Amino acid sequence: MTLVRKAALTVVGLAVVALGAAAAFYLAFVPQPYSADEVAARGEPDVNNGAYLFAMAGCASCHAEKGAKAGDRLKLGGGQSLVTPFGTFRVPNISPDAATGIGRWRLVDIVNAVARGQAPDGSPYYPAFPYASYSRLKLADAVDLAAYLKTLPAVSNQVGAHTLAFPFNLRAALFGWKLLYFNRFSAPSEIAALAQSPSDVIARGRYIVEGPGHCGECHTPRGPLGGPDLARWLAGAAALEGTGRVPDITPEPHALGPWSPDDIATYLETGFTPDGDVVGGAMSEVVANLSQLTEADRRAVAAYLKAIPAIQPAPKPTKP
Repeated sequence: MTLVRKAALTVVGLAVVALGAAAAFYLAFVPQPYSADEVAARGEPDVNNGAYLFAMAGCASCHAEKGAKAGDRLKLGGGQSLVTPFGTFRVPNISPDAATGIGRWRLVDIVNAVARGQAPDGSPYYPAFPYASYSRLKLADAVDLAAYLKTLPAVSNQVGAHTLAFPFNLRAALFGWKLLYFNRFSAPSEIAALAQSPSDVIARGRYIVEGPGHCGECHTPRGPLGGPDLARWLAGAAALEGTGRVPDITPEPHALGPWSPDDIATYLETGFTPDGDVVGGAMSEVVANLSQLTEADRRAVAAYLKAIPAIQPAPKPTKP
Protein backbone atom coordinates (compact mmCIF):
# COMPACT_ATOMS: atom_id res chain seq x y z
CA MET A 1 0.00 0.00 0.00
CA THR A 2 1.44 3.35 -1.01
CA LEU A 3 2.04 6.12 1.48
CA VAL A 4 -0.44 8.31 -0.37
CA ARG A 5 -3.18 5.68 -0.08
CA LYS A 6 -2.37 5.12 3.61
CA ALA A 7 -2.60 8.85 4.25
CA ALA A 8 -5.90 9.05 2.40
CA LEU A 9 -7.35 6.16 4.39
CA THR A 10 -6.15 7.78 7.59
CA VAL A 11 -7.87 11.05 6.70
CA VAL A 12 -11.08 9.23 5.81
CA GLY A 13 -10.94 7.25 9.04
CA LEU A 14 -10.41 10.36 11.13
CA ALA A 15 -13.29 12.07 9.34
CA VAL A 16 -15.60 9.14 10.06
CA VAL A 17 -14.58 9.14 13.73
CA ALA A 18 -15.08 12.91 13.95
CA LEU A 19 -18.52 12.69 12.34
CA GLY A 20 -19.47 9.84 14.65
CA ALA A 21 -18.32 11.78 17.70
CA ALA A 22 -20.22 14.88 16.54
CA ALA A 23 -23.37 12.82 15.97
CA ALA A 24 -23.07 11.22 19.41
CA PHE A 25 -22.54 14.61 21.02
CA TYR A 26 -25.58 16.00 19.18
CA LEU A 27 -27.78 13.10 20.27
CA ALA A 28 -26.58 13.44 23.85
CA PHE A 29 -27.13 17.17 24.25
CA VAL A 30 -29.85 18.31 21.82
CA PRO A 31 -33.45 17.49 22.79
CA GLN A 32 -34.64 14.60 20.67
CA PRO A 33 -37.94 14.35 18.76
CA TYR A 34 -41.02 13.01 20.46
CA SER A 35 -42.14 9.56 19.40
CA ALA A 36 -45.58 8.74 18.06
CA ASP A 37 -46.16 6.65 21.20
CA GLU A 38 -45.38 9.63 23.46
CA VAL A 39 -47.86 11.78 21.57
CA ALA A 40 -50.53 9.07 21.54
CA ALA A 41 -50.10 8.58 25.28
CA ARG A 42 -51.46 12.10 25.86
CA GLY A 43 -54.91 10.80 24.91
CA GLU A 44 -57.60 12.76 23.10
CA PRO A 45 -56.32 16.29 22.38
CA ASP A 46 -58.17 19.29 23.81
CA VAL A 47 -58.71 21.47 20.74
CA ASN A 48 -60.19 24.28 22.84
CA ASN A 49 -56.91 24.49 24.73
CA GLY A 50 -55.18 24.27 21.35
CA ALA A 51 -57.12 27.32 20.13
CA TYR A 52 -56.07 29.21 23.27
CA LEU A 53 -52.43 28.29 22.71
CA PHE A 54 -52.77 29.31 19.06
CA ALA A 55 -53.54 32.85 20.23
CA MET A 56 -50.84 32.75 22.91
CA ALA A 57 -48.21 31.62 20.41
CA GLY A 58 -49.22 34.19 17.80
CA CYS A 59 -49.32 31.69 14.92
CA ALA A 60 -51.62 33.86 12.80
CA SER A 61 -49.27 36.85 12.92
CA CYS A 62 -46.80 35.12 10.61
CA HIS A 63 -48.73 32.35 8.85
CA ALA A 64 -51.91 34.25 7.87
CA GLU A 65 -51.90 36.98 5.23
CA LYS A 66 -50.42 40.25 6.46
CA GLY A 67 -53.18 42.40 7.92
CA ALA A 68 -55.71 39.54 8.02
CA LYS A 69 -58.71 40.13 10.27
CA ALA A 70 -61.28 37.95 12.05
CA GLY A 71 -61.77 34.56 10.40
CA ASP A 72 -59.08 35.19 7.79
CA ARG A 73 -56.50 34.92 10.61
CA LEU A 74 -57.31 31.20 10.69
CA LYS A 75 -56.25 30.76 7.06
CA LEU A 76 -52.61 29.86 7.49
CA GLY A 77 -51.47 29.72 3.87
CA GLY A 78 -48.18 31.45 4.64
CA GLY A 79 -46.28 33.47 2.07
CA GLN A 80 -45.13 36.45 4.11
CA SER A 81 -41.48 37.42 3.56
CA LEU A 82 -39.28 38.14 6.57
CA VAL A 83 -36.30 40.24 5.48
CA THR A 84 -33.44 39.81 7.98
CA PRO A 85 -29.66 40.31 8.06
CA PHE A 86 -29.34 36.60 7.21
CA GLY A 87 -31.52 36.83 4.10
CA THR A 88 -35.21 36.54 3.32
CA PHE A 89 -37.28 33.85 5.00
CA ARG A 90 -40.61 32.90 3.46
CA VAL A 91 -43.23 31.81 5.96
CA PRO A 92 -44.56 28.35 5.09
CA ASN A 93 -48.12 27.18 4.57
CA ILE A 94 -49.21 25.38 7.75
CA SER A 95 -52.84 24.96 6.79
CA PRO A 96 -54.26 21.42 6.43
CA ASP A 97 -53.96 21.56 2.62
CA ALA A 98 -52.67 18.16 1.49
CA ALA A 99 -50.69 19.44 -1.50
CA THR A 100 -49.10 22.69 -0.28
CA GLY A 101 -49.58 22.63 3.50
CA ILE A 102 -49.36 20.10 6.32
CA GLY A 103 -52.47 18.09 5.51
CA ARG A 104 -50.56 14.83 5.20
CA TRP A 105 -48.59 15.31 8.42
CA ARG A 106 -49.25 13.13 11.44
CA LEU A 107 -49.89 14.72 14.82
CA VAL A 108 -46.38 13.76 15.95
CA ASP A 109 -44.92 15.48 12.87
CA ILE A 110 -46.58 18.78 13.83
CA VAL A 111 -45.52 18.42 17.47
CA ASN A 112 -41.89 17.87 16.47
CA ALA A 113 -41.96 20.79 14.04
CA VAL A 114 -43.30 23.12 16.74
CA ALA A 115 -41.41 21.87 19.79
CA ARG A 116 -38.24 20.39 18.28
CA GLY A 117 -37.67 22.39 15.11
CA GLN A 118 -37.58 19.24 13.02
CA ALA A 119 -39.34 18.55 9.71
CA PRO A 120 -40.99 15.16 9.07
CA ASP A 121 -37.97 14.13 6.99
CA GLY A 122 -35.65 14.85 9.92
CA SER A 123 -34.16 18.09 8.56
CA PRO A 124 -33.87 21.06 10.93
CA TYR A 125 -35.84 24.28 10.60
CA TYR A 126 -34.29 27.73 10.63
CA PRO A 127 -34.73 29.49 13.99
CA ALA A 128 -36.69 32.28 12.30
CA PHE A 129 -39.43 29.87 13.32
CA PRO A 130 -39.34 30.34 17.14
CA TYR A 131 -39.21 26.65 18.00
CA ALA A 132 -36.50 27.30 20.58
CA SER A 133 -39.19 28.98 22.70
CA TYR A 134 -41.93 26.56 21.69
CA SER A 135 -39.70 23.71 22.86
CA ARG A 136 -40.63 24.79 26.39
CA LEU A 137 -44.25 23.84 25.74
CA LYS A 138 -45.60 21.03 27.87
CA LEU A 139 -46.11 18.02 25.64
CA ALA A 140 -49.86 18.05 26.32
CA ASP A 141 -50.05 21.69 25.18
CA ALA A 142 -48.00 20.96 22.06
CA VAL A 143 -50.34 18.08 21.18
CA ASP A 144 -53.42 20.26 21.73
CA LEU A 145 -52.00 23.00 19.51
CA ALA A 146 -51.12 20.49 16.78
CA ALA A 147 -54.62 19.01 16.89
CA TYR A 148 -56.18 22.48 16.63
CA LEU A 149 -54.09 23.32 13.55
CA LYS A 150 -55.61 20.30 11.83
CA THR A 151 -59.12 21.76 12.30
CA LEU A 152 -58.40 25.01 10.42
CA PRO A 153 -59.31 25.77 6.79
CA ALA A 154 -57.12 24.27 4.07
CA VAL A 155 -55.44 26.93 1.92
CA SER A 156 -53.81 26.07 -1.40
CA ASN A 157 -50.66 28.19 -1.63
CA GLN A 158 -47.23 26.97 -2.72
CA VAL A 159 -44.69 29.10 -0.88
CA GLY A 160 -41.30 29.69 -2.46
CA ALA A 161 -37.91 28.87 -0.95
CA HIS A 162 -35.90 31.09 1.40
CA THR A 163 -33.29 33.37 -0.16
CA LEU A 164 -30.31 33.31 2.18
CA ALA A 165 -26.68 34.32 1.87
CA PHE A 166 -23.81 31.85 2.30
CA PRO A 167 -23.21 30.18 4.73
CA PHE A 168 -26.73 30.57 6.14
CA ASN A 169 -28.16 28.78 3.11
CA LEU A 170 -26.48 25.55 4.26
CA ARG A 171 -29.30 23.81 6.11
CA ALA A 172 -26.95 21.15 7.46
CA ALA A 173 -25.21 23.88 9.47
CA LEU A 174 -28.40 24.19 11.52
CA PHE A 175 -27.46 21.01 13.37
CA GLY A 176 -24.52 22.99 14.72
CA TRP A 177 -26.77 25.93 15.59
CA LYS A 178 -29.07 23.66 17.54
CA LEU A 179 -26.10 22.16 19.35
CA LEU A 180 -24.86 25.63 20.35
CA TYR A 181 -28.17 27.20 21.32
CA PHE A 182 -31.21 24.97 21.23
CA ASN A 183 -30.35 22.79 24.23
CA ARG A 184 -29.61 25.87 26.38
CA PHE A 185 -32.87 27.53 25.45
CA SER A 186 -35.06 24.45 25.71
CA ALA A 187 -33.68 23.18 29.02
CA PRO A 188 -36.38 22.67 31.66
CA SER A 189 -34.73 25.10 34.05
CA GLU A 190 -35.78 28.75 34.10
CA ILE A 191 -34.07 31.20 31.77
CA ALA A 192 -34.18 34.18 34.11
CA ALA A 193 -32.91 33.38 37.60
CA LEU A 194 -35.49 34.87 39.95
CA ALA A 195 -34.52 36.26 43.32
CA GLN A 196 -36.83 33.87 45.16
CA SER A 197 -38.99 30.84 44.49
CA PRO A 198 -41.78 32.05 42.21
CA SER A 199 -45.42 32.04 43.21
CA ASP A 200 -47.86 30.06 41.10
CA VAL A 201 -48.80 33.28 39.31
CA ILE A 202 -45.18 34.15 38.44
CA ALA A 203 -44.51 30.54 37.40
CA ARG A 204 -47.47 30.72 35.01
CA GLY A 205 -46.17 34.01 33.62
CA ARG A 206 -42.73 32.48 33.14
CA TYR A 207 -44.23 29.59 31.20
CA ILE A 208 -46.06 31.98 28.87
CA VAL A 209 -43.19 34.45 28.36
CA GLU A 210 -40.35 31.94 28.05
CA GLY A 211 -42.42 29.39 26.13
CA PRO A 212 -45.42 29.84 23.83
CA GLY A 213 -45.47 33.64 24.14
CA HIS A 214 -41.84 33.60 22.81
CA CYS A 215 -41.21 37.18 23.99
CA GLY A 216 -37.45 36.61 24.11
CA GLU A 217 -37.30 35.92 20.37
CA CYS A 218 -37.63 39.64 19.67
CA HIS A 219 -36.69 41.32 22.96
CA THR A 220 -33.41 39.46 23.57
CA PRO A 221 -30.26 40.42 21.62
CA ARG A 222 -28.66 37.86 19.32
CA GLY A 223 -25.10 37.07 18.38
CA PRO A 224 -23.59 36.87 14.87
CA LEU A 225 -25.02 33.37 14.35
CA GLY A 226 -28.49 34.34 15.49
CA GLY A 227 -28.23 32.71 18.90
CA PRO A 228 -29.92 34.49 21.84
CA ASP A 229 -27.75 36.18 24.45
CA LEU A 230 -29.51 34.74 27.48
CA ALA A 231 -27.37 36.83 29.85
CA ARG A 232 -29.31 39.83 28.50
CA TRP A 233 -32.72 38.16 28.53
CA LEU A 234 -35.44 40.63 27.41
CA ALA A 235 -32.99 43.55 27.58
CA GLY A 236 -33.84 44.86 24.11
CA ALA A 237 -32.45 44.06 20.68
CA ALA A 238 -32.08 45.23 17.13
CA ALA A 239 -35.21 44.47 15.15
CA LEU A 240 -34.85 41.36 13.02
CA GLU A 241 -36.60 43.24 10.22
CA GLY A 242 -35.82 46.82 9.25
CA THR A 243 -33.61 49.19 11.21
CA GLY A 244 -35.64 49.76 14.37
CA ARG A 245 -35.01 48.52 17.88
CA VAL A 246 -37.14 46.26 20.06
CA PRO A 247 -37.33 47.74 23.58
CA ASP A 248 -35.90 46.51 26.84
CA ILE A 249 -38.76 45.05 28.90
CA THR A 250 -36.81 44.22 32.05
CA PRO A 251 -37.51 46.13 35.29
CA GLU A 252 -34.91 48.81 34.53
CA PRO A 253 -36.04 52.38 35.34
CA HIS A 254 -35.93 53.31 31.65
CA ALA A 255 -37.88 50.24 30.51
CA LEU A 256 -40.80 48.68 32.41
CA GLY A 257 -39.53 49.90 35.76
CA PRO A 258 -42.12 52.69 36.16
CA TRP A 259 -44.98 50.47 34.95
CA SER A 260 -47.11 48.73 37.54
CA PRO A 261 -48.37 45.16 36.99
CA ASP A 262 -51.79 46.69 36.25
CA ASP A 263 -50.20 48.95 33.61
CA ILE A 264 -48.59 45.96 31.88
CA ALA A 265 -51.74 43.83 31.99
CA THR A 266 -53.83 46.69 30.59
CA TYR A 267 -51.30 47.30 27.81
CA LEU A 268 -51.41 43.63 26.81
CA GLU A 269 -55.20 43.82 26.61
CA THR A 270 -55.81 47.23 25.04
CA GLY A 271 -52.51 48.40 23.58
CA PHE A 272 -52.58 51.62 25.63
CA THR A 273 -49.52 52.65 27.61
CA PRO A 274 -49.79 54.32 31.05
CA ASP A 275 -49.21 57.76 29.45
CA GLY A 276 -52.01 57.30 26.90
CA ASP A 277 -49.87 56.33 23.90
CA VAL A 278 -51.02 53.40 21.75
CA VAL A 279 -49.14 50.35 20.56
CA GLY A 280 -47.78 50.34 17.02
CA GLY A 281 -45.67 48.29 14.65
CA ALA A 282 -45.17 44.58 15.17
CA MET A 283 -46.24 44.88 18.81
CA SER A 284 -49.79 45.62 17.67
CA GLU A 285 -49.96 42.02 16.43
CA VAL A 286 -48.72 40.77 19.78
CA VAL A 287 -51.42 42.72 21.60
CA ALA A 288 -54.05 41.38 19.19
CA ASN A 289 -52.99 37.90 20.23
CA LEU A 290 -52.51 38.44 23.96
CA SER A 291 -55.78 40.33 24.29
CA GLN A 292 -57.45 36.95 23.70
CA LEU A 293 -55.90 35.51 26.87
CA THR A 294 -57.62 35.48 30.22
CA GLU A 295 -57.12 38.41 32.56
CA ALA A 296 -55.39 35.99 34.93
CA ASP A 297 -52.81 35.03 32.29
CA ARG A 298 -52.10 38.64 31.31
CA ARG A 299 -51.55 39.44 34.99
CA ALA A 300 -49.27 36.41 35.27
CA VAL A 301 -47.16 37.77 32.41
CA ALA A 302 -47.01 41.14 34.16
CA ALA A 303 -46.00 39.53 37.46
CA TYR A 304 -43.15 37.61 35.77
CA LEU A 305 -41.86 40.71 33.97
CA LYS A 306 -41.73 42.59 37.27
CA ALA A 307 -39.98 39.67 39.00
CA ILE A 308 -37.06 39.06 36.61
CA PRO A 309 -33.67 40.61 37.43
CA ALA A 310 -32.96 44.10 36.15
CA ILE A 311 -30.41 44.17 33.35
CA GLN A 312 -27.94 47.03 33.28
CA PRO A 313 -27.76 48.83 29.93
CA ALA A 314 -25.05 47.54 27.63
CA PRO A 315 -21.93 49.74 27.85
CA LYS A 316 -21.52 52.19 24.99
CA PRO A 317 -18.37 51.64 22.91
CA THR A 318 -15.57 53.99 23.89
CA LYS A 319 -13.85 56.12 21.32
CA PRO A 320 -10.24 55.17 20.57
